[in-house]
Amino acid sequence: VRSAVPHTPLRMSSGLGGLNKSPHGVVVGLCQLQLPVIETKDQLDAQVDRVCALVGKARRGSTSMDLVVFPEYMLHGLSMDVCDEIMCERDGPIVARLRAACVQHKIWGCFSIMERNPAAPESPFNSGLIFDADGNEVLYYRKLHPWVPVEPWAPGDLGVPVVDGPNGCKLALIICHDGMFPEMARECAYKGAEIMLRTAGYTAPIRDSWVFTNQANAFQNLMCTASVCMSGSDGTFDSMGEGMFCNFDGGIITRGGGRPDEIITCELRPDLVREARLGWGVENNIYQLGHRAYVAVQGGARDCPYTFMHDLVAGKYRLPWEGQVKHTDGRSCGFPAPVREYAPSAAASNGHGDAKK
Repeated sequence: VRSAVPHTPLRMSSGLGGLNKSPHGVVVGLCQLQLPVIETKDQLDAQVDRVCALVGKARRGSTSMDLVVFPEYMLHGLSMDVCDEIMCERDGPIVARLRAACVQHKIWGCFSIMERNPAAPESPFNSGLIFDADGNEVLYYRKLHPWVPVEPWAPGDLGVPVVDGPNGCKLALIICHDGMFPEMARECAYKGAEIMLRTAGYTAPIRDSWVFTNQANAFQNLMCTASVCMSGSDGTFDSMGEGMFCNFDGGIITRGGGRPDEIITCELRPDLVREARLGWGVENNIYQLGHRAYVAVQGGARDCPYTFMHDLVAGKYRLPWEGQVKHTDGRSCGFPAPVREYAPSAAASNGHGDAKK
């Protein structure tokens, strides 16, 4: 575990990567996991062992760490293989081993699985799970925005859960391409998140976009972001690592590089997020969105002047150039055109990713 050098001087320091933890701090470790090749059940089992071993490394390397975060694709690599043999279940034996690692090492853990979808086996869910140090599932999320046309995963149908995290923080998780949509971070913050995790398998061409969206997601919502990708090469793809912590003012607190299996650590301060949300006037954007021009009109304007929001809710979202868009299914990446329409699964009946104890 390396406590990376702060990228720029900011109001919030990294606490030397959590070595000097404050009473209100939350120390997070971002594991830049080596990108694996997973084609068989045996390889999947071996990769679970690697991840569990790295949970132990995180604890040994930082006794103050509250939460260790692993990237999207941590068990499956970037092949986009939907073979049932290497799919997982939320209540299955693979997830039980991840849960047990958190209990053994007395640490919270954030993990990624490709989850079987009984309603459409050819389109599994890309799911994230967070367990506390007692092994309780506290967050369950299905990726809302797969990276089309490259990814075959089903659209998430559980909304964006926000939960009570370590040391009293409010915690959310989004996955990879989700973070390119400002609406995702805004949803997390609107529901109270003070720390938003973003796990990814992104490769090097996305590096610049990764950086400025992590910063923008933080600044626009007065929210800390903690984001990490897979790292290294699988012989075909090169993931970039790039573990990154951003302060609520958008500045980078701590940033890793591309070294596989390195764990980048940082202390985040949700108490300072709360202070900013209550005390900031200028650039308190998440409040001001719903209270436009409150200097001129009492309480600000509270209407919704955005056409795209109205159209999306009404099921009428359509761009002016909609009919000219060239890629509208996965055929360019070798997937057949889908024939089924979107319908939420039975698990989505309440609209939320309720955790199981």
